[in-house]
Amino acid sequence: MTRELVPPAKARPGDRVAVLSPSFAAAGAYPRVHEQAMTRLTEVTGLVPVEYPTTRKIGATARERAADINAALADPGIRALLAVIGGEDQITVIPHLDQELARADPKPFLGTSDNTNLHHWLWDAGVASFYGGSSQVHLGPGPGVDDIHARSLRAALLTGERLEVTEPGESEDIGIDWADPRALESYGRRAPTRPWSWYGPSRSVTGRTWGGCVEVIQWILTAGRFRHEPDALRGGVLLLETSEELLPARAVGWIVRALGERGILSAVDAVLVARPPVSDHTRHPDAAERERLRTEQRDTVAEVINQYNPEAVVCVGVPFGHTRPQWILPHGGTITVDGARQRITADYR
Repeated sequence: MTRELVPPAKARPGDRVAVLSPSFAAAGAYPRVHEQAMTRLTEVTGLVPVEYPTTRKIGATARERAADINAALADPGIRALLAVIGGEDQITVIPHLDQELARADPKPFLGTSDNTNLHHWLWDAGVASFYGGSSQVHLGPGPGVDDIHARSLRAALLTGERLEVTEPGESEDIGIDWADPRALESYGRRAPTRPWSWYGPSRSVTGRTWGGCVEVIQWILTAGRFRHEPDALRGGVLLLETSEELLPARAVGWIVRALGERGILSAVDAVLVARPPVSDHTRHPDAAERERLRTEQRDTVAEVINQYNPEAVVCVGVPFGHTRPQWILPHGGTITVDGARQRITADYR
């Protein structure tokens, strides 16, 4: 990637971390899950969570949420920022943010889904971040924090080490409804996973990452907030994942095709596509249908990427998106995608 990014300084145990709701205030809607998440955040990282006026405020305006983000960026005592969850209107928050605050004191920011808006805003400001880590999804529910999530959480916030991204062997699309007390102690319906699918040449690519949730990437492009030529992504690694909206494969393919027309697919040297969710609280397809839906999306996306960049190393099924367990991955940091050895290594510096 030709664009240079500043890696944020790591926090230390005992430091304070801002816990924010840049989109939906799930912390206010489901406080018991949120409070368990905050306890586990400290247990796993040694960091002290700090809430802001809109962290639990349902219906907070875009300006109010932006004010909390700006305040966290400006406070030298805050050493990292963590989003509670995503949502669907963070795009309205972005115009009220101050990039000079992000550049003056770069801090790790973690979030997924709608937080693709904030990741791109930081990338545009020249600051790297970490894709993943919504506390309401990955810290609060269930009997504990998944190992791969805890390891990548510590690496992103504290240690800055290199980790091989591995398959945990099981996955859930959706957990137990957070209004149900069982959500505090039980996982959702988990099932065994299949090996990742690899495409393209048998070579190793090391590059800076860019991307996120494909639906939100589409919004960013539509709003004109990708103000760079595709060459800014030259030689990089594209991250693509889909949300709990459960888009049909052809709709996902249309978005990826648009990235090809924008020149993004041909610019990168590798693409990582996350394991997609294919069920939710109201839709419960059986195992065979879930496999069919994932296979259809996999084949569609791989075919589109091949049309625009047959030399890209592509891996589909990596657990970094909306399913759980989840790896947190560098956004603007470096990942090695080794098509020959079929291994992925992330650098959390």
